[in-house]
Amino acid sequence: MDFNVLILGSDANAYYMARACFEAYHKKAHLIAKEKLAFTKFSNILTIEYHEDLWNEQYFVRIVNEYAQKNNVPILVVSTNETYSLFLAKNQNKFAENLIFFKQDANLIETLMNKEKFYKNYKKSGLPFPETYYFDVTKDQLIPTMKYPIILKPANVIMYNHLSFEGKKKIYKISSEDELKETLELLKKSGYKDRMILQEFIPGNDSYLFDSVVYVDSKGKVKVISFAQIGIQERKKSMVGNAAALINGYNSFDGDVTKAKKNIISFMEKLGMNGFFEIDMKYDSRDKEFKVLEINARQGRCSYYLVPLKANLIQIMAEDLIFHKEIPFMDLKEEVLLSFIPKKVLKKYVSNEAFKKKALSMWHKRVSPMECPLDKNFKRFLLMKKRLWHYNKEYENSDWEE
Repeated sequence: MDFNVLILGSDANAYYMARACFEAYHKKAHLIAKEKLAFTKFSNILTIEYHEDLWNEQYFVRIVNEYAQKNNVPILVVSTNETYSLFLAKNQNKFAENLIFFKQDANLIETLMNKEKFYKNYKKSGLPFPETYYFDVTKDQLIPTMKYPIILKPANVIMYNHLSFEGKKKIYKISSEDELKETLELLKKSGYKDRMILQEFIPGNDSYLFDSVVYVDSKGKVKVISFAQIGIQERKKSMVGNAAALINGYNSFDGDVTKAKKNIISFMEKLGMNGFFEIDMKYDSRDKEFKVLEINARQGRCSYYLVPLKANLIQIMAEDLIFHKEIPFMDLKEEVLLSFIPKKVLKKYVSNEAFKKKALSMWHKRVSPMECPLDKNFKRFLLMKKRLWHYNKEYENSDWEE
């Protein structure tokens, strides 16, 4: 059966999903995006169109349907961010019949997207969480008593993502109450009008962070699970919180990975949602637990590492949703190194010596989501080389402290 793949977005997530499509089927995915981003520029393995009003819900529905009307085949729809995932969920009955995607409950998907709802709804789920407080920037005056440093992040991710202001970060590491007050005031002035999450900072550098990608099939069963240790985060202010390098199947600490996986599988199957999910965790050496920081209702920015583990994300979705085949259970334990950053940056800035040694030993067979050997475009090659060069400056100039 012939089918098309429609990817919503133009970021790194969108590119590697298009890459996964090309590698699985040797066909170009079509992208619909709001803006031109370097990740998907000058590519020969995808086609793309831009609509600056794509974050308008009604316009989004119309544009996606117009694409469906032009292509009289089943179309696998892939979202790469929270905004498009929610639009699909809220308007699922308004889309053309040949658009194939998981029909999610919008209220349920918001319990993952809205971080306040997430921590409150799933506090007794069996998943371990950091100590968490909430602050409404438009109403609250009293600052909770907490031990610093703390992590500050928006509860309403969609509202926050639509804002642009000087000093904006994905997450904030706050070292004092005065700094917290200044940051909350900045957010208020920026137009953010919801609650912020105030969370204990779990001790440990970037290598205490872990990533798990899960696929829940159309029957509600977990069919794919990975578990990767992150060695270092991105350093650009808008990107802190995203992995820059990780190793699947590796753990330099003594936490019980098998137990953590069992907890994740149990939680995801009880949740009642389907599709790809990314679970962000941090290892807490005080109680040897992998504390869950958030769960994204989509594949993450670094989830391409599943592909070399024979778990091609597009192929798995197509087998399940288009061809209605049974997906075998895959507990992805094999080691694979994924890196967005050049070797020089990894060598200089990864502070966990065991992780660094392991990563350097695997460097010759690493995977880089943005560097596809099949994408033969010289302009893109130069653009990606320039991006790698910029990483040196980003880490040199960063004020983020692990």
